Amino acid sequence: MGKRKEKSFSNPGYHKRPRQEYTDESDDELDEEYSQLQSSSNSSSQSISEEVGIIESIQLKNFMCHSMLGPFQFGSNVNFVVGNNGSGKSAVLTALIVGLGGKATTTNRGSSLKVFVKDGQTSADVSITLRNRGKDAYKAGVYGDSIIVNQHISMDGSRSYKLKSKTGTLISSKKEELTAILDHFNIQVDNPVSVLTQEMSKHFLQSKNEGDKYKFFMKATQLEQMKVDYSYIMETKARTHDQIEQGVGLLQELRQYYLEKEERYKSIAFVSEMQNNLEDLKHKMAWAVVNETEKEIKPIKDSINIEEGRTEKYDAKLQEWQVKVNEAEEKFRAIQDKLEKISEEAQALQPQCVHLKADVQAKRKAYNEAEAHYNRYRTELKGREKDDELLQKQIEELKNSADQISEPEKLERQKKMTQLKEQLKLMRDHEVIMVQEMDQFQQAVYKYREEYARLKREELDVKQALDIKQRQLKELKDSKTNRLKRFGQHVPVLLEAIENAYRQGHFKHKPIGPLGAFIRLKDAELTLAVEACLKTLLQAFCCDNHHDERTLQTLMSKFYPTGYRPQIIVSRFQNEVYDVRRRAVYHPEFPSVLTALEIDNTVVANCLIDMRGIETILLIKSNQKAREVMQSNRPPKNCREAFTAEGDQVFERRYYSSENTRPRFLSKDVEAEISHLQEEVENKMAQLSIFQKRLQNIEKETRENEDYRNHRCRQQKELQTKIRRINIEITDLENVEEHQSVDISALEDEAQENKNKMESVKEHMQQQTGKLEELKNILRVAEHKLEEIKEKLHQVEEIASPVKDELNQADLEVEKSKHHRQHYEEKQKEHLASIKKLKEELAAKEKELKEKIAQATQIYPQRMEVNRTVKSLDTEMNRLRDKINSEREHHGNREEIIKQLLEAKDKYQDAEGKVKNLKKFIKLLDQIMTERYKMYQQFRRCLTFRCKFYFNCLLHQRSYSGKISFDHKNETLSITVQPGDVNKAAVNDMRSLSGGERSFSTVCFILSLWSIAESPFRCLDEFDVYMDMVNRRISMDLMLQMADSQRHRQFILLTPQSMSSLPTSSLIRILRMQDPERGQTTLNFQRRHQEEEED
Repeated sequence: MGKRKEKSFSNPGYHKRPRQEYTDESDDELDEEYSQLQSSSNSSSQSISEEVGIIESIQLKNFMCHSMLGPFQFGSNVNFVVGNNGSGKSAVLTALIVGLGGKATTTNRGSSLKVFVKDGQTSADVSITLRNRGKDAYKAGVYGDSIIVNQHISMDGSRSYKLKSKTGTLISSKKEELTAILDHFNIQVDNPVSVLTQEMSKHFLQSKNEGDKYKFFMKATQLEQMKVDYSYIMETKARTHDQIEQGVGLLQELRQYYLEKEERYKSIAFVSEMQNNLEDLKHKMAWAVVNETEKEIKPIKDSINIEEGRTEKYDAKLQEWQVKVNEAEEKFRAIQDKLEKISEEAQALQPQCVHLKADVQAKRKAYNEAEAHYNRYRTELKGREKDDELLQKQIEELKNSADQISEPEKLERQKKMTQLKEQLKLMRDHEVIMVQEMDQFQQAVYKYREEYARLKREELDVKQALDIKQRQLKELKDSKTNRLKRFGQHVPVLLEAIENAYRQGHFKHKPIGPLGAFIRLKDAELTLAVEACLKTLLQAFCCDNHHDERTLQTLMSKFYPTGYRPQIIVSRFQNEVYDVRRRAVYHPEFPSVLTALEIDNTVVANCLIDMRGIETILLIKSNQKAREVMQSNRPPKNCREAFTAEGDQVFERRYYSSENTRPRFLSKDVEAEISHLQEEVENKMAQLSIFQKRLQNIEKETRENEDYRNHRCRQQKELQTKIRRINIEITDLENVEEHQSVDISALEDEAQENKNKMESVKEHMQQQTGKLEELKNILRVAEHKLEEIKEKLHQVEEIASPVKDELNQADLEVEKSKHHRQHYEEKQKEHLASIKKLKEELAAKEKELKEKIAQATQIYPQRMEVNRTVKSLDTEMNRLRDKINSEREHHGNREEIIKQLLEAKDKYQDAEGKVKNLKKFIKLLDQIMTERYKMYQQFRRCLTFRCKFYFNCLLHQRSYSGKISFDHKNETLSITVQPGDVNKAAVNDMRSLSGGERSFSTVCFILSLWSIAESPFRCLDEFDVYMDMVNRRISMDLMLQMADSQRHRQFILLTPQSMSSLPTSSLIRILRMQDPERGQTTLNFQRRHQEEEED
């Protein structure tokens, strides 16, 4: 119960359960109290404290027939919820009851919560915000100024709560926390004073039965609950009194039984001497058992010592082979590192070789051009020298010649000149043809060289593909005995190293991988599609944390060269597969990658979901069908891509063909894959052979064309020499014919000019000679470097071949050493297991010994030296027991008699104590309940008169007169009202009033109950439905006056009226509901009570 804001006649314990006895008070007996109450009420005013427990807002989703209502923000005082029928007013009130933990039956709209879920929906939600301010706030430091109560209702009728702070932080999900909040705020959604529905109003207020009105009053004031509690206590008291009566009779029987056992104990005789002898034998027996157990332990200890001596032998053998394994692995890694260095060296030399080849070609071209320039200068110099000789000869001949040349000689020279010119023309034509042939041969050489380079590259590609296929073939053949080798030659060894490291505690969680080893396909035809989708993820490993990742990287570096280790994925391990139902793709005909696989490990499934999104990828066997699904129409919901049975990848606007034609990792038919790979290896070897033959033919054709070109070059030089000779001869003949007419001085000038040109040509030749020598040296250096690189490459290739063989041999040695180590490990395990078994047996015997010693110590604390065996002691003990039993047959068992006596005494004393305590409890309960019932009557009398007082005051607001009569004995409540002056007419029963007057009187009754009952808010549904305008106006004024006088209370009034005539006030808020949607249906509720027709 929350603190009361108004004056109360009750003490803090008035809510305790009173006894079920009632007295009737007449109105005349309490006139004095009535007058005091009236005087006190007229003079008192209510103080306004901080508001707690009032409703700030409410929001509904899929509730009843409404998809979404709200959020409705309520004011702190008066709130009118207005709207047409079907707009959701009653739904808000129903949601308030249900949302704050009320039962479905309390709303009178159904027997189960599932009827409140809108048709076609799977759940409904109700959110209510309660104010939580001031000194009476509930856990203000946790919830803040508001408490948000969210309730989720499922189709099966179950519900769950979420209690949040003002900031939306989830505080609790327990119903107990909500109950504590409602108790703190004194919120009672099943109390008609707090929430009065139409059905409740019709049942109690408009009922003609005065007993119903009395029940309504009792329920509203919580007197009914107090009455029920009081009745329960009295029933409990009656049952307790019956138990006391039964206990007194049982106590007499127990006392008599106890006296009988005491008499029997006094009458028995003792056989103490034999009993003492038996006890002494028991002491010896206990320590004799200890002695025999100690004797059994000694041979076990001797066996353990012998076996532990052999342990050193197994340890030495195991250490020896471990050393050999380490040496073999170290040798393998050294060779592997050596091969890697050789490969890296070869890879590093390859670009240098290409660069040096290009550099040599460029320098050779520069040298050839320089040599050509030099040859042109040399040829020109020779021509100038010959010209100089001719000029000098002509000058001499002119100087020495005195006779004229005869006519026959002249004709002979002309004839010879004509022949020489014809011969010169033929030679020049031949030279042109030879130049064309040289160009053709040179073009052929260039073409063959380009073809050779292209074929060489293709040959290298084929070699690499052949190496890959041969390695895959080896892995497949190895996988026949070990499937894990399909994922890499070193995978089994790596997994063994991971297992050892995990046992040694190097991993927090054992890494999982390769992922492909945990995958099986439901349809073998989709194998290539799945491999094309997952690619390198099939060889990947998964770690739980980054510490494990670093440890796994260190392990992998021992087996894989840099850049070739499998991928490592870090993802937190979980025991359940992700729930991907909302984001997964669903197709009626084609599976997703996730549904097409059987994955043995949840971590692997979650890893593939995270890394590849396999729940969003479809597998479609037909390429054409895949295009239709992904590209002809819009792709299915949540589908990102698809893969075909041929491994092709299909997007909405793109299509990529697969490079692979066969699966590598997931195929089930290993023999078929081996056969296919063998065919591919043979095909690659055949291609390689064809390439080698073609390269040989091209080399031969290139050499032949170079020979033809060089032969034509030599022929051209010889022909050029002949052409020069003929030119000189023609010039000589021409000069002979005209030398007489040539001026000697002109010849001398020409000779001098020719000499000058010769000097210039010599200078150019000298410069070109230096340049040529320089280019020749540069070319020689470049060629030397190229030859060195080629030699290095050749040496690397020669070195790599035996290193590969050496690596294979080292691998065999590693496997052999590991096999021997495993053999001795198994032997050592068997040996250690036998030692462990012996130690366990020893521990069990030692434990048994400790137990025997403990038992012996309990029997006789001082250890005894016993020379007799357990068997002999047992025989003597049995003999003594027989004698003692024989004596007991005559006199009875002493221990049993003593035991029975003690049990009888304990039972008697226990029963006697219980009876005394119950009598004290009944006496105290009578005193308490007598006082409580007096307080209950006082509290009921107080509430009765306060209700009468407020009812009369409210009737006077309209000049009505009347009274409320309570008959607590018969549990009836009658209301009589007379409109107009009370002196002019007799007071009548409410049934004689009109509908509006009766509704007004009912409102007065409700307001009276509001004035005496505690609740932070009051809700009233369609209070004015049967009133005329006058009564509605008066009732409205009364409610507003009460609301104004109780500003710390919240009033929520539901009405179909527009409320447009209300005065403007900051304390009044009107919430208008939207008209119902067209076609909205009503819920199929079954009415619990049929409406009664009015008179």
